[in-house]
Amino acid sequence: MRWTRGVVRWRFLVIVLWLAALGLGAWSSPRLSSLLTTSVSVPGSASAQANQILIRHFHDNVEGTFTVVAPRHGGPAGLIRLEHEVARAARVVRHATLTEQRAVGSRLFVTIDTPLSLARAAAATPTLRNALRREGVSGALVTGPPALQYDLTPVLASDLHRGEVLALVLALVLLLAVLGLSWAVVVPFVVALATSGTALAVLYLLAHHVVMVLYVPNVIELISLGLAIDYSLLMVHRFRTQLRDPTVDPATALAVTMASAGRTVVVSGVAVAIGLASMLLVPVPFMRSLGVASLIVPIVSLAAATTLQPALLSLLGRRGVRAIGYRGLVERSAASPAASSRELSGPWARVARGATRRPVTTLLGALVVLAGLGYSVVWFQVTPGSLTAIPHNLPSARGLALVRADVGPGFVAPLDIVIDTGAAHRAATPAQQRAELHLAETVLALPDVLVVAIGPRAPYVDPTGRYEQILIVNSHDLGAPATQRLVARVRADVARARFPPDTHLYLGGGPAQGVDFLHALYGALPWIIAVALALAYLVLARAFRSLVIPLLAVLLDLASAASAYGVLVAVFRFGVGASWLHTFHVSQLEGWVPIFIFAVLFGLSMDYEVFIVARVREARARGATTRDAIVEGLATTGAVVTSAAVIMVGAVSGLVLGHVAGLQELGVGLAAGVLVDATLVRGLMLPSAMALLGRANWWMPRPAAWLLHVAPSPPRGAHDPTVRPTSSPHASGA
Repeated sequence: MRWTRGVVRWRFLVIVLWLAALGLGAWSSPRLSSLLTTSVSVPGSASAQANQILIRHFHDNVEGTFTVVAPRHGGPAGLIRLEHEVARAARVVRHATLTEQRAVGSRLFVTIDTPLSLARAAAATPTLRNALRREGVSGALVTGPPALQYDLTPVLASDLHRGEVLALVLALVLLLAVLGLSWAVVVPFVVALATSGTALAVLYLLAHHVVMVLYVPNVIELISLGLAIDYSLLMVHRFRTQLRDPTVDPATALAVTMASAGRTVVVSGVAVAIGLASMLLVPVPFMRSLGVASLIVPIVSLAAATTLQPALLSLLGRRGVRAIGYRGLVERSAASPAASSRELSGPWARVARGATRRPVTTLLGALVVLAGLGYSVVWFQVTPGSLTAIPHNLPSARGLALVRADVGPGFVAPLDIVIDTGAAHRAATPAQQRAELHLAETVLALPDVLVVAIGPRAPYVDPTGRYEQILIVNSHDLGAPATQRLVARVRADVARARFPPDTHLYLGGGPAQGVDFLHALYGALPWIIAVALALAYLVLARAFRSLVIPLLAVLLDLASAASAYGVLVAVFRFGVGASWLHTFHVSQLEGWVPIFIFAVLFGLSMDYEVFIVARVREARARGATTRDAIVEGLATTGAVVTSAAVIMVGAVSGLVLGHVAGLQELGVGLAAGVLVDATLVRGLMLPSAMALLGRANWWMPRPAAWLLHVAPSPPRGAHDPTVRPTSSPHASGA
C-alpha cells in the first residue's frame, strides 16, 4: 500500500525515467549486433585447449577462418594469377594467413586463417569481399563462420521486425476483444515497449563484458513483449474489475489491485526468473548468455509492473479505462452487479464443472492426448549446430554449398589431433614420429574417415618443433550423428595411443567442439531441472501454504515440456505441418533449443498456475467447497489467462516466421508448450487433479510450515486463518 502511494505521488518522474530507459534501448539496439557471437566454445574442454594451441602456434583459428570460393578460368597460368589475386585481397584482414589452396574442377578454394575472434572476424567480412572485387576476382564467394555470422545478422534483424509486427497486431486484436475500445488497451503496449527497450539497454551494457549470442535480441525482445503484455493485461483487468463498484474510488481500486494482482504478478515473475536462471548452471558461455539475457526480462517486467503500470493506471482513472461502445469479452461478463453469476455460468465455468464432475475420466483423457503429442520424442536427436539449416540465398551459404558439393561436407569442419610433445624440437624425434604415424594409421582405418594428413614440417609441425597436428576429414556434416560417433572413436584411439612421456594429446576442430558443447549442455541438464524444480517448489509452497499444489505444478510443467518436445520432433523431423509453417526439415534439433524451451516453459507454466490457483485459494478461504472453489477460480481467470497465453503464443510465433532453424524450433516449441499448458493442462488436468485431491490440496504440516515461515493447514472443518475472507470474489487475487 505504501509503495503504491509513493509511485502515484511520483508518477510523472516514474514515467519520465521509463521513457529515458526506452530511449536508451532504442539507441542501443542497432549497436548491439556488433557485440554478439555464435561461438559454441566450452572453456576448459579438450577441444578448447586444442583450438587455443592451433590459434597460437599454427595460426589455425576454427572460428576466425574464411573460405574463398572463386571460379577459375584458363589453364595453369590463370590459376596462378587467381591465387595471387586472392592472396593480395586477403592482406586487408589483419594477420591473415593463407593455409590452403585447392583447385577442384572449375573452382579454386582458398582457406584464410585469422587470429581474430568470431565477432571481429565477422566485422572484417565486407572488407575482404570488397578487396576481392578490387583485385578483379569476379564471382568470388566468401564463406566460413565469420561470413555466415555477418550475413545472418541482417536476416535476424528483419525476422525480428516481422515478428514484432505480428505480435503487436495479434496483441492489439486480443486486447480489444478482452478490454474493449478504451485507453486501457494502450497501457499494456506502453509497458511492453518500456520493458523491451530497458532490457535491450541492459543487454547492451552486459555485452561489453560477457559473451552474448547472436540470437539474443530476437529471443529477448519477443519474449519480453509477450510477458510484459501478459502482466499488464492481468493488472488492467483487475483494476477495471475493482472500478465496477461506483462507490470505490480509483485510488482504492489501484491499491487493492497492487495488493492482489500485483502480488500475484510478483510471485509469477519470481517463478519465471527461477526457470530462466537455471540456465546459468550450464558451463557454456553460449547458454549462460541466453540465461543472463533472459533473466533480465522478468526482472525488468516486474519493475515495470510495480512502477510504470500503477503510474499509468493512476493517470487514466475510472474514465480512462472505461470501454467506449463495445465493452470487450471480460468487461461484458462483468458489467453489472450480477457479473459473478454470469462468470460462473460462462464457458470456463462449464469446463471446470465438467472436469471436477468426472475428474478421473478427464485426467486420463488429457494424459492420453499429452502422450500422443509427446510420442515423437522417442526420435529426439540434437546437434551442436547445422551449416545447412540457414537461408540458402545468402552469399556465405552459397559458398558453403559449393564447398560441400565439390570438396565434401567433412572438409568444411575437419578434426584436428593436437600433440604437445612437452619441449621444443621433440616432434622430430624417431619415437615421436613412430607414435604419430601409428595413431594416424589407426584413425584412417575408422569408418567414414576420408583423409588423415600428417607431415614433418609446416603446417603439421609448428616453428618451435614442440607441437604437431594430425588433420582428419570425414564424409559427414559437422553435427551429424555419424560425425559425433567418429569424435568418440577418435578420442578412444587418442586415449589408447602410446607416446613418449610428457606428451599430451587433444582433439580439436569444429566437430570435437560441437560434441563438447552437447556434453556440457546435457551433462548439466539434470542439475538444471533439479534446481529449477526445487526452487520453484519452495516459492510456490510458501505462496500457497501447501506442499501438494507445488508438487502438482511441477508434474504438470514437466508434462507441458514433454509435449512441446514431441511437437518439435514431429514438425522438424517428420515434417508435420512444415509446409504450412514454412519450417526447415532437419533430422536433429539445435542442442541449445530444448534446454531453453524447458527454462522458459517452466516459468510460464508457473505463471498460469499462480494466476488460477490464487483465485481458487481465495474462494476456498471464503468457505467454498473444493469443487466450487475450483469452478470459481477457473471461471474468473480462464478468459484472461487464455488471452495472455495467446498473446505469448503470438509473440513467440514471430520466431517461427524467421529464416534460422534454431529460432524456428524455439518458436514452435514455445508456442506448442504454452498452448498445451494454458488449455489442456491448466484447463482440464489442473482442475480434475485438484478435485481428486480435495482437502489435501492445502496440506501444510507444522514442521514444514515452521521452515517456510507460514501458518500450518487448519484442522478439518476449521476456517483457514491465514487468508482474510472477502465479500466479493473480485476483491483479490490475479
